[in-house]
Amino acid sequence: MPRTRASRPGRRAGLLEFAILGLLHDGPLHGYELRKQLTNALGIFRALSYGSLYPALRALVAAGHISATAPEPQPLAGTRARITYQLTAQGKEHFQGLVREAGPATWDDDDFDVRLAFFARTEAQVRLRILEGRRSRLEERLEHMREAALARRERMDSYTLALQQHTEDRAEREVRWLEELITAERRGAHPSGSPPPREAARTTQPRPAAYPTSSDPTHPQTAHIETKE
Repeated sequence: MPRTRASRPGRRAGLLEFAILGLLHDGPLHGYELRKQLTNALGIFRALSYGSLYPALRALVAAGHISATAPEPQPLAGTRARITYQLTAQGKEHFQGLVREAGPATWDDDDFDVRLAFFARTEAQVRLRILEGRRSRLEERLEHMREAALARRERMDSYTLALQQHTEDRAEREVRWLEELITAERRGAHPSGSPPPREAARTTQPRPAAYPTSSDPTHPQTAHIETKE
Protein backbone atom coordinates (compact mmCIF):
# COMPACT_ATOMS: atom_id res chain seq x y z
CA MET A 1 0.00 0.00 0.00
CA PRO A 2 1.27 3.52 -0.60
CA ARG A 3 2.59 5.24 2.45
CA THR A 4 1.36 8.70 3.37
CA ARG A 5 4.51 10.25 4.76
CA ALA A 6 3.12 13.77 4.61
CA SER A 7 1.75 13.51 8.14
CA ARG A 8 1.43 16.69 10.15
CA PRO A 9 4.51 17.30 12.36
CA GLY A 10 2.28 17.48 15.44
CA ARG A 11 0.72 14.12 14.64
CA ARG A 12 4.12 12.49 14.15
CA ALA A 13 5.32 13.93 17.46
CA GLY A 14 2.21 12.52 19.12
CA LEU A 15 2.91 9.09 17.65
CA LEU A 16 6.49 9.24 18.92
CA GLU A 17 5.35 10.08 22.45
CA PHE A 18 2.76 7.29 22.29
CA ALA A 19 5.44 4.79 21.20
CA ILE A 20 7.84 5.92 23.94
CA LEU A 21 5.16 5.46 26.60
CA GLY A 22 4.33 2.04 25.20
CA LEU A 23 7.95 0.88 25.28
CA LEU A 24 8.53 2.21 28.78
CA HIS A 25 5.42 0.36 29.93
CA ASP A 26 7.56 -2.79 29.91
CA GLY A 27 10.29 -1.24 32.08
CA PRO A 28 12.88 1.56 32.33
CA LEU A 29 15.15 2.24 29.35
CA HIS A 30 18.06 4.47 28.43
CA GLY A 31 17.70 6.90 25.55
CA TYR A 32 20.00 4.74 23.44
CA GLU A 33 17.89 1.65 24.08
CA LEU A 34 14.70 3.54 23.34
CA ARG A 35 16.01 4.78 20.00
CA LYS A 36 17.21 1.29 19.09
CA GLN A 37 13.83 -0.26 19.75
CA LEU A 38 11.96 2.53 17.97
CA THR A 39 14.11 2.33 14.85
CA ASN A 40 14.18 -1.47 14.71
CA ALA A 41 10.51 -2.18 15.42
CA LEU A 42 8.58 0.72 13.90
CA GLY A 43 9.16 1.74 10.29
CA ILE A 44 7.93 5.29 10.76
CA PHE A 45 10.85 5.90 13.16
CA ARG A 46 13.51 4.14 11.08
CA ALA A 47 15.42 7.41 10.57
CA LEU A 48 14.74 8.76 14.06
CA SER A 49 17.54 10.99 15.33
CA TYR A 50 18.48 11.89 18.88
CA GLY A 51 17.57 15.45 17.90
CA SER A 52 13.95 14.29 17.68
CA LEU A 53 13.98 11.73 20.49
CA TYR A 54 15.36 13.82 23.35
CA PRO A 55 12.98 16.78 22.91
CA ALA A 56 10.12 14.25 23.05
CA LEU A 57 11.57 12.73 26.22
CA ARG A 58 11.97 16.16 27.80
CA ALA A 59 8.35 17.00 26.93
CA LEU A 60 7.13 13.79 28.55
CA VAL A 61 9.21 14.47 31.67
CA ALA A 62 7.79 18.01 31.87
CA ALA A 63 4.26 16.61 31.55
CA GLY A 64 4.90 14.18 34.39
CA HIS A 65 4.37 11.12 32.21
CA ILE A 66 7.92 9.78 32.63
CA SER A 67 10.77 10.38 35.06
CA ALA A 68 14.47 10.72 34.30
CA THR A 69 16.90 9.19 36.76
CA ALA A 70 20.18 11.08 37.08
CA PRO A 71 23.18 8.80 36.51
CA GLU A 72 25.75 8.03 39.16
CA PRO A 73 29.07 9.93 38.88
CA GLN A 74 31.35 8.15 36.43
CA PRO A 75 34.75 7.06 37.76
CA LEU A 76 36.47 7.47 34.40
CA ALA A 77 36.86 10.90 32.86
CA GLY A 78 35.24 11.20 29.47
CA THR A 79 32.73 8.41 30.10
CA ARG A 80 29.24 9.58 29.33
CA ALA A 81 26.57 8.35 31.74
CA ARG A 82 23.18 7.33 30.44
CA ILE A 83 19.96 8.73 31.86
CA THR A 84 17.29 6.13 32.61
CA TYR A 85 13.68 6.93 31.72
CA GLN A 86 10.77 5.32 33.54
CA LEU A 87 7.01 5.51 33.20
CA THR A 88 5.22 7.25 36.08
CA ALA A 89 1.79 6.38 37.45
CA GLN A 90 0.43 9.42 35.63
CA GLY A 91 2.13 8.24 32.43
CA LYS A 92 0.56 4.78 32.72
CA GLU A 93 -2.86 6.35 33.10
CA HIS A 94 -2.21 8.64 30.13
CA PHE A 95 -1.05 5.72 27.97
CA GLN A 96 -4.16 3.71 28.88
CA GLY A 97 -6.25 6.63 27.67
CA LEU A 98 -4.34 6.77 24.40
CA VAL A 99 -4.71 3.06 23.62
CA ARG A 100 -8.49 3.39 23.98
CA GLU A 101 -8.63 5.74 20.98
CA ALA A 102 -10.05 4.18 17.83
CA GLY A 103 -11.01 7.16 15.65
CA PRO A 104 -10.26 7.72 11.94
CA ALA A 105 -6.74 8.94 12.68
CA THR A 106 -5.81 5.45 13.91
CA TRP A 107 -6.69 4.00 10.48
CA ASP A 108 -4.00 5.99 8.64
CA ASP A 109 -0.83 4.28 7.46
CA ASP A 110 1.73 5.35 10.07
CA ASP A 111 -0.79 5.64 12.89
CA PHE A 112 -2.08 2.13 12.29
CA ASP A 113 1.43 0.64 12.24
CA VAL A 114 2.26 2.18 15.62
CA ARG A 115 -1.10 1.22 17.11
CA LEU A 116 -0.68 -2.37 15.93
CA ALA A 117 2.69 -2.59 17.71
CA PHE A 118 0.87 -2.09 21.02
CA PHE A 119 -2.24 -4.17 20.38
CA ALA A 120 -1.26 -6.48 23.24
CA ARG A 121 -2.04 -3.58 25.61
CA THR A 122 -5.23 -2.60 23.76
CA GLU A 123 -8.72 -3.77 24.67
CA ALA A 124 -10.28 -6.28 22.26
CA GLN A 125 -13.19 -4.02 21.29
CA VAL A 126 -10.80 -1.17 20.49
CA ARG A 127 -8.57 -3.46 18.43
CA LEU A 128 -11.59 -4.59 16.44
CA ARG A 129 -12.75 -1.02 15.73
CA ILE A 130 -9.28 -0.06 14.54
CA LEU A 131 -8.98 -3.14 12.31
CA GLU A 132 -12.42 -2.62 10.78
CA GLY A 133 -11.72 1.06 10.21
CA ARG A 134 -8.38 0.27 8.60
CA ARG A 135 -10.02 -2.28 6.30
CA SER A 136 -12.67 0.26 5.24
CA ARG A 137 -9.99 2.87 4.60
CA LEU A 138 -8.05 0.49 2.35
CA GLU A 139 -11.16 -0.65 0.49
CA GLU A 140 -11.99 2.98 -0.29
CA ARG A 141 -8.41 3.55 -1.43
CA LEU A 142 -8.56 0.50 -3.69
CA GLU A 143 -11.79 1.68 -5.26
CA HIS A 144 -10.31 5.10 -6.02
CA MET A 145 -7.14 3.55 -7.45
CA ARG A 146 -9.11 1.31 -9.77
CA GLU A 147 -11.34 4.14 -10.95
CA ALA A 148 -8.30 6.31 -11.67
CA ALA A 149 -6.51 3.46 -13.45
CA LEU A 150 -9.54 2.72 -15.61
CA ALA A 151 -9.73 6.35 -16.68
CA ARG A 152 -6.02 6.52 -17.55
CA ARG A 153 -5.37 2.93 -18.74
CA GLU A 154 -5.16 3.82 -22.44
CA ARG A 155 -2.47 6.42 -21.70
CA MET A 156 -0.36 4.14 -19.47
CA ASP A 157 2.84 2.55 -20.70
CA SER A 158 3.68 -0.99 -19.58
CA TYR A 159 5.88 0.18 -16.69
CA THR A 160 3.25 2.51 -15.25
CA LEU A 161 0.67 -0.22 -15.65
CA ALA A 162 2.93 -2.69 -13.82
CA LEU A 163 3.36 -0.22 -10.95
CA GLN A 164 -0.39 0.34 -10.77
CA GLN A 165 -1.04 -3.40 -10.62
CA HIS A 166 1.69 -3.87 -8.02
CA THR A 167 0.17 -1.16 -5.80
CA GLU A 168 -3.28 -2.70 -6.07
CA ASP A 169 -1.87 -6.15 -5.23
CA ARG A 170 -0.29 -4.84 -2.04
CA ALA A 171 -3.51 -3.17 -0.91
CA GLU A 172 -5.52 -6.31 -1.70
CA ARG A 173 -3.12 -8.46 0.34
CA GLU A 174 -3.44 -6.17 3.32
CA VAL A 175 -7.24 -6.19 3.09
CA ARG A 176 -7.23 -10.00 3.17
CA TRP A 177 -4.76 -9.96 6.08
CA LEU A 178 -7.00 -7.53 7.98
CA GLU A 179 -9.99 -9.77 7.35
CA GLU A 180 -8.09 -12.64 9.00
CA LEU A 181 -7.28 -10.48 12.01
CA ILE A 182 -10.88 -9.27 12.28
CA THR A 183 -12.19 -12.83 12.12
CA ALA A 184 -9.72 -13.89 14.83
CA GLU A 185 -10.69 -10.96 17.06
CA ARG A 186 -14.39 -11.75 16.72
CA ARG A 187 -13.73 -15.35 17.70
CA GLY A 188 -11.54 -14.27 20.59
CA ALA A 189 -8.62 -16.16 19.09
CA HIS A 190 -6.09 -13.41 19.83
CA PRO A 191 -6.32 -12.35 23.46
CA SER A 192 -3.94 -9.72 24.78
CA GLY A 193 -0.35 -10.83 24.32
CA SER A 194 -1.11 -13.36 21.56
CA PRO A 195 0.58 -12.59 18.23
CA PRO A 196 -1.63 -11.96 15.18
CA PRO A 197 -1.17 -13.76 11.84
CA ARG A 198 1.84 -12.54 9.87
CA GLU A 199 0.97 -10.80 6.65
CA ALA A 200 4.36 -11.76 5.21
CA ALA A 201 3.46 -15.44 5.44
CA ARG A 202 0.47 -15.05 3.15
CA THR A 203 0.53 -16.34 -0.41
CA THR A 204 -1.40 -14.92 -3.30
CA GLN A 205 -1.94 -15.96 -6.87
CA PRO A 206 -0.34 -13.64 -9.44
CA ARG A 207 -2.77 -11.53 -11.44
CA PRO A 208 -3.00 -11.99 -15.21
CA ALA A 209 -0.59 -9.83 -17.15
CA ALA A 210 -2.07 -6.72 -18.70
CA TYR A 211 0.50 -6.74 -21.49
CA PRO A 212 2.40 -9.41 -23.49
CA THR A 213 4.70 -11.72 -21.54
CA SER A 214 8.42 -11.33 -22.14
CA SER A 215 11.26 -13.72 -21.36
CA ASP A 216 13.54 -10.73 -20.82
CA PRO A 217 14.25 -10.52 -17.02
CA THR A 218 14.35 -6.73 -17.26
CA HIS A 219 10.82 -6.58 -18.61
CA PRO A 220 8.44 -5.01 -16.04
CA GLN A 221 6.34 -8.16 -15.82
CA THR A 222 9.25 -10.49 -15.12
CA ALA A 223 11.03 -7.92 -12.96
CA HIS A 224 8.08 -7.67 -10.59
CA ILE A 225 9.25 -6.32 -7.24
CA GLU A 226 8.26 -8.15 -4.07
CA THR A 227 7.41 -5.87 -1.16
CA LYS A 228 8.32 -6.21 2.46
CA GLU A 229 5.19 -6.47 4.46
